[in-house]
Amino acid sequence: MARVLKGQRKREGANKPLLKGKALGMIFQKPSLRTRVSFEMAMEHVGGHALYLSPQEIGLGKRESIADVARVLGGYVDAIMARTFEHEHVLELARWSPVPVINGLTDYNHPCQVMADMLTIYEEFSRLEGLRLAYLGDSNNVATSLMMAAAQFGMQMTIGSPAGYQPKEATVEKAQRLSRGRLSVGVTDDPAAAIRQADIVYTDTWTSMGQEEETERRRQVFPPFQINRALLAEASPQAIVLHCLPAHRGEEITDEVADGPQSRLFPQAENRLHAQKAILVYLLEDAGQLSKKQHRRFEKVVKAIDRQSEDEAD
Repeated sequence: MARVLKGQRKREGANKPLLKGKALGMIFQKPSLRTRVSFEMAMEHVGGHALYLSPQEIGLGKRESIADVARVLGGYVDAIMARTFEHEHVLELARWSPVPVINGLTDYNHPCQVMADMLTIYEEFSRLEGLRLAYLGDSNNVATSLMMAAAQFGMQMTIGSPAGYQPKEATVEKAQRLSRGRLSVGVTDDPAAAIRQADIVYTDTWTSMGQEEETERRRQVFPPFQINRALLAEASPQAIVLHCLPAHRGEEITDEVADGPQSRLFPQAENRLHAQKAILVYLLEDAGQLSKKQHRRFEKVVKAIDRQSEDEAD
């Protein structure tokens, strides 16, 4: 759906107003560039409206209970997107909200980012299954969502992280169960071994929001995992480099790589917009919130998806 909506926007200069008259409430506990702008513009592109709610306005779980926020906000808007610290906050919003709730990021995972990543990878290789994905750095929320995506799309994944910063065994096991035996997740503290012959090389900041007190310690541990030209040479010659941004250039990635021919950092960032459109349209259709006219437009998008799949199969 993201590919069809993106193609429509590129060809025609606009998307159809699939969500005309619909509103998205956006709850933020963390600052954001890509998440905020991509969701706002996604709603605008499909005819809807997005409302930004700052941490001071909501005080999620402090000024009033999460259950109350979910029910009040769900009476005003057609969907909620929340970017929080605690994963449990998003889960509780979803439990009490009468409208769909989208996880815009938590300390546990970052699924919307990885939806855009999968779109970017597909555009590059015209497939996902069987590709080799290497993630280097802190095994954080992005790494968790990458594992879950790799599991569902039949990719092979290797995580290169220093001891003490590797994914929890339970998370790896969850991804492997989700894959129904198709996924092999390798975890190593050897960055060269992690990246060897990879099709996709992915990294993220060494220190995430909320971990600032650990910055200096992490700067001592992570330098061998920096994506630089020498380390990238271990990957496949056709490998692409991804980073969810913001990048701390000179730490987890060098300028030479971030701005080099193998970088897809900025097409990846743009794809947040198109993936967000697809998520919003899909969820509101699934929730039965589209008018008859909007539903007919949605059905045309689905037919375009089917045609595109048939063309690729041929």
